[in-house]
Amino acid sequence: MGVITRWPQDQLCLSYREREEAVAAVEKAFASTLESLKVDIGLVDMFEAIYVPLGAWLACRKRQKDGPLVMGINGAQGAGKSTLFNLIEVILTEGFGLKVVGFSIDDLYKTYDERVELSETIHPLLRTRGVPGTHDVGLGVEILNSLKNSDENTVTKIPVFDKSTDDRCQAAVWQEWVGPADVIVLEGWCVGADPQAPEALVEPINALEKEKDPNGAWRDYVNAQLAGAYSELFSMIEVLVMLKVPSMDAVFEWRSLQEKKLAERVKYIYDTQQPTEHLRIMNEEQIQRFIQHYERLTRHMLEEMPSRADITLHLNDNHKISEITINNPLQSCG
Repeated sequence: MGVITRWPQDQLCLSYREREEAVAAVEKAFASTLESLKVDIGLVDMFEAIYVPLGAWLACRKRQKDGPLVMGINGAQGAGKSTLFNLIEVILTEGFGLKVVGFSIDDLYKTYDERVELSETIHPLLRTRGVPGTHDVGLGVEILNSLKNSDENTVTKIPVFDKSTDDRCQAAVWQEWVGPADVIVLEGWCVGADPQAPEALVEPINALEKEKDPNGAWRDYVNAQLAGAYSELFSMIEVLVMLKVPSMDAVFEWRSLQEKKLAERVKYIYDTQQPTEHLRIMNEEQIQRFIQHYERLTRHMLEEMPSRADITLHLNDNHKISEITINNPLQSCG
């Protein structure tokens, strides 16, 4: 994997020696985890060019403020948000000695029963997880406030959502973070999204909206959620990083790949003679329909977010970073 682009030279933060030491520490740390992350082994070539400089930029932002730095990672389905978080976590921890905690907005999904109630009282499409209105946003705000204001004895519980069962896991298996953190990361497909203008909601944009939401009640509700409760959650983000996919076609292709990986997991469970009937795997037609729930807001974010995200990592059709733009450059990178 060749390096297509590099971190902007005028935003190379900290000293050359600090970055080189971080590269060495990160390569050592990733020697045993590259396989588990299932990413191209050529990733090591990207540490010096992109990822460690990104980590240094974030470390510098952290040094310039009191308290933890709250970071958001935005990206459409299959963009690589979880992998980017894993990279940032190791780089900031091993390379720059920072404590990092993160969670996905997906883990804030309301339970299946709660979404069934939404579908019966507000709109049938709200049974499907994904759009604003299907998350427990109040819980997300509580988690961020707990992490931001924690002391050495504070225990912050973070929910876990199982996409294969389409429901939140029992509290007994939730993550627990003890004490304060230097960097807090919230990642998710709609993290940082702004609502659309009312006139943009008038016409349906795909078959799902035409058939299931002809009068616009569902998309109006979703937009109102963005303008309301979600704005409180997203306002807590201090640095927004966007993984910008090249097109909606790429979203379908990359989301399909995720489903294939889930199917492989199910096959492994089946091979170990454990029950798999409860696991829900989608075929391509179902994936296409599923993505139509996300399409409107995804297209909206692709149009408007790159102009305001602090950092945008532009992905090409081969899923490689082809360009980096920084809208809020650091004035001091020392």
